[in-house]
Amino acid sequence: MNCVMVETTYKTYPVMIGEGAIQEIGRSILQLEKKPTRLFVIADEAVYALHGDALRSALPGELPTNWHFVPAGESAKSFPVYEQCLTAMLEAALDRHSLVIAFGGGACGDLAGFCAASYMRGIPFIQVPTTILAHDSAVGGKTAINHPLGKNMIGAFHQPEAVIYDTFFLQSLSEKETRSGFAEVIKHALIADAELLESIQQTVERAEDIKGSFLEHCLQRGIEIKSAIVKEDEKETGIRAFLNFGHTYGHAVEALSGYGKIAHGEAVACGMIFALYASEFKNDLSFDIGSFAAWLKQAGYPVSAGTAFSFEDIYAVMARDKKAYGGTVRFVLLNAVGEPYVTEMTKEELQRIDQHFRKEADRW
Repeated sequence: MNCVMVETTYKTYPVMIGEGAIQEIGRSILQLEKKPTRLFVIADEAVYALHGDALRSALPGELPTNWHFVPAGESAKSFPVYEQCLTAMLEAALDRHSLVIAFGGGACGDLAGFCAASYMRGIPFIQVPTTILAHDSAVGGKTAINHPLGKNMIGAFHQPEAVIYDTFFLQSLSEKETRSGFAEVIKHALIADAELLESIQQTVERAEDIKGSFLEHCLQRGIEIKSAIVKEDEKETGIRAFLNFGHTYGHAVEALSGYGKIAHGEAVACGMIFALYASEFKNDLSFDIGSFAAWLKQAGYPVSAGTAFSFEDIYAVMARDKKAYGGTVRFVLLNAVGEPYVTEMTKEELQRIDQHFRKEADRW
């Protein structure tokens, strides 16, 4: 069992990582500064069918517990599901010392965290992530739901009390879910750890290579990278924006595809390639983008997914992104692997990069 401590301005909390970590949740709950009056579990219904018994048996039996089930995947992050959760919380008569537990992947965690942030202006919650993707989203306190006009546009910063990350749950993931989640590990390597990136490219040829001690090491390193950034910039006024590498273009592809049609990490993989070409355009980044894209394609990522949409459609979504500013679109680019920076890009610049991206996509 490994533990990474996440430090923010007002809270420090543990991320417990390893097979069997779920057994720590009872002790973690009972050791909170204020003992919860009631537990309220918001669970992905598909995850519950597979692993619900493991969580039920690990929760402290002396605390009254309510369960509320939400749809699997991105469809959970909608206004109707959000309202249903709040209604169930009110019906359960939760008070300020009740504790929400998010049990599922990144979408369930984002939704449950936002419910906890909204209810009575904020009550405590714990993340119990069950996907690789959630190693990124469960840490750092970003919570949100989606709007048809943009992903994660309605939300709040609300840090969990703890993150309990049992890697046993990852064994039930599909190849698509594994690949999607691992894109965020690749992102962490690109923005912060050249050695990790090299190790990943040497080890992973296809999704089935993402497993065992190698995966656990990658997850811990990714959480360490994110934790260090969150410590310096909890509410994304500066360097936390680096964690958005690949996401501006990726979110546009995801939104245009229809949430859930293309996995978040698959869209981000496409977005990272676009951001690398933008880095080459803006500051002559020295990086073999073609080989990187071909490697991602071999591993099963839909690297040219963005070419299914016109530049005008993609730009319209990027311009609505919460990172857009004053008529330009903010992008995270690289001076080199491990050296990210944020810059504004004009529509004209992005269109030139888009044209190059589409031309190169035919060669991967």
